[in-house]
Amino acid sequence: MSNSDGFPAEGKCACGSVEYRLTQPPMIVHCCHCTWCQRESGSAFAVNALIESDSVELLKGSTETIAVPSNSGAGQNVVRCSTCKSALWSHYGAAREKVAFVRVGTLNNPNLCPPDIHIYTTTKQHWVVLPEHATVVDEYYRRSSYWPEASVVRYKKATEA
Repeated sequence: MSNSDGFPAEGKCACGSVEYRLTQPPMIVHCCHCTWCQRESGSAFAVNALIESDSVELLKGSTETIAVPSNSGAGQNVVRCSTCKSALWSHYGAAREKVAFVRVGTLNNPNLCPPDIHIYTTTKQHWVVLPEHATVVDEYYRRSSYWPEASVVRYKKATEA
């Protein structure tokens, strides 16, 4: 789990028009190996830091929100730079707009948010080798089984507001 060292942390889009700040560490960081994330990212996985949306501060620039399909069928809203269209974070699942899934690669220091858990590993690329002691699940999981209690409390508070 990410600790508080390095936070608040800042990030930006590819062209630098948008800058943002995470005011606290994320609740958890997912490395998702599902085929949907592979297709959407153009990579072997997507790394997302889950954080309360009110803990993401826009410092500079303008964003636009684009509705895109998702594997669940419920869709997701991807927040992108209005200029270069880089995906910065998204909202989906039960929490919708209350929790942001921040694209870790857009942080100025992505090393602040290593994956806490690897999900949907049944569809991971065979050439991706996971660390020996990584937390790995085949598909998705129960939050209460893997999240620290403090993160569960933060999530409940954010989604009940």
